[in-house]
Amino acid sequence: MATVVAGTRRPSRGAALRQSVRASERTELVLGGVAVLLLAFIAGMVVFVFAKAWPSFQANGLSWFGMGGEINTQLRNILQSPAEKADYVYEIRAFPLIMGTVISTVLAAGFGLVFAVLCSLFIVEFAPPRLSALMTPVVRLLAAVPSVVYGLIGILLLTPWIGRNLVSQQFKLDVKPIVPISGEGLFAAVVILTLMITPIMIAIISDALRAVPRTWMEGSTALGVNRWRTMWTIGVRTARPAIIAALVLALARALGEAIMLAMVAGNFGFTPNPLDGLNALTEPIQPLAASIVLNSEGLTVEPFGQTLYAFAAVLLVSAGLLSYAGYAAKRPMRKYGIR
Repeated sequence: MATVVAGTRRPSRGAALRQSVRASERTELVLGGVAVLLLAFIAGMVVFVFAKAWPSFQANGLSWFGMGGEINTQLRNILQSPAEKADYVYEIRAFPLIMGTVISTVLAAGFGLVFAVLCSLFIVEFAPPRLSALMTPVVRLLAAVPSVVYGLIGILLLTPWIGRNLVSQQFKLDVKPIVPISGEGLFAAVVILTLMITPIMIAIISDALRAVPRTWMEGSTALGVNRWRTMWTIGVRTARPAIIAALVLALARALGEAIMLAMVAGNFGFTPNPLDGLNALTEPIQPLAASIVLNSEGLTVEPFGQTLYAFAAVLLVSAGLLSYAGYAAKRPMRKYGIR
């Protein structure tokens, strides 16, 4: 029964409960609507990109992903297509661009993961408290640095050093008819890309290591296990889902990086030749994302724009596969109660 105090009727407990339930239902509906809107946006983006890219895939078939011809010449021919739609040129063999993307991404992520795990172990367990407190915000700052800054460091410092010290004049002359060598290439791209994505992984992995219950570590130490083995067998194993998540995020950023790679990768559609030995590391590449940026002025030419959308479609599919791979990699860990 409602009570009246100073002329004001206070709601009964049942009415207050009903109001709380209705507020919860409204919140649930709003959040559900936001989630549906986000999914609709993603689906619309995927449909739009693939609709734009389809003519390029349809004209080339599976050979779109193959080898043959010089990729820069093919892109130039597409850009100079006749105005009549029936005479549009679509021929392209994007294997060099795909390989440039895969090689630079995989190498950078592999090196970055090793450095990230070791640095995270040092920050969390072995660094003095003051140094650890200093390194944590510094790592987060490095993770937030714009990619163009890394690109400037690469093009002003790293690539000139590579051109002077790692590439012989004889090799430059030998391959000049085929590919230009100037210091911008695979090695510079991998180094700068590793510097870009490693702080992201360190930030995620170190937070995961800090979340491991200290009692587990102390129990291992009490049994006589040294700190390194304790962190490796208990801390790293427990943090594996976060390590996988960090690797997936780093791969996704490396896969879609465009500005920095356009500055240091050499901008030449070429697949480094393993027969050149270590010199192959100095040969130029041109990843898919960098190709989109470098050729964006040609979007108004219909067949050329459709070709660039095809590059974007491949990157979208690759990002989706990465996400699924991260999910699949964590599934076997569920038997240990790890999610």
